Amino acid sequence: MSVISSNSLGLADGPRMLVSPASVFRRLAERSAYGWALGAMLLVITMIGWATVKTGLIELEVNRQTGKALAELEREQSDLLSRLELSKRMEKVRETGEFNKLILQGGAVAYAPIALVATLMLLAAILFAVVALAGNKPDYPTLMAVLVYSAVIDVAAAALRLAMMLWYRTMEVDTSLGLLVSVSEETATLHRCLSAIDPFRVWFWILVGVGLVLTGQLSRRVAGVTCAVFALLAIGVRMIPWDSMATGPA
Repeated sequence: MSVISSNSLGLADGPRMLVSPASVFRRLAERSAYGWALGAMLLVITMIGWATVKTGLIELEVNRQTGKALAELEREQSDLLSRLELSKRMEKVRETGEFNKLILQGGAVAYAPIALVATLMLLAAILFAVVALAGNKPDYPTLMAVLVYSAVIDVAAAALRLAMMLWYRTMEVDTSLGLLVSVSEETATLHRCLSAIDPFRVWFWILVGVGLVLTGQLSRRVAGVTCAVFALLAIGVRMIPWDSMATGPA
């Protein structure tokens, strides 16, 4: 009968990342196991998505948007269209709302786990190249393990957002530093900058940097610069006014 080593990694190491990440990363240097941790994270993320659907907030938000679209259609087109044509267009708006509701509900359950795995794999591939360019011998399983255990922060953030949705009864919740500044004309620029800084993203990249150093993949300086660049890129992407770009100039 085999004996499980005291250095082996398990599900308990996920929560341990929140209080003592260094101890987990030191054991990752010896044994790059992340399968159980990744599976547990995907299960929790899926359950959070399912809970989000069960709150009814997605249905409430889509119904609100549909009602707004119907009111605008009736106000703008009631004098231009016959009652029959207006009724047909309103029915199309309702059908679109029902379709969007199904897409959002399915996406809440299925999209987040798929996006998490795809993101981790992509980041591991990029870090593989960075390690190689730094003159070290990259190890893909170790890089994946560092990212997987660091992504425990993403699970914690998702759980917090769910709690905020339940508390405030809205899908529009935010965990960025933008919460520290009220929105006004004078603070618009400062609010936009702070809204791009998510402490959970910063925390994630700090953990990745620590993991890269403790597992011997990168030196402290290179790991710090690499993770700082990734964190700044994440902040820069969040600062882009995607809504304005999508709607176009007024």
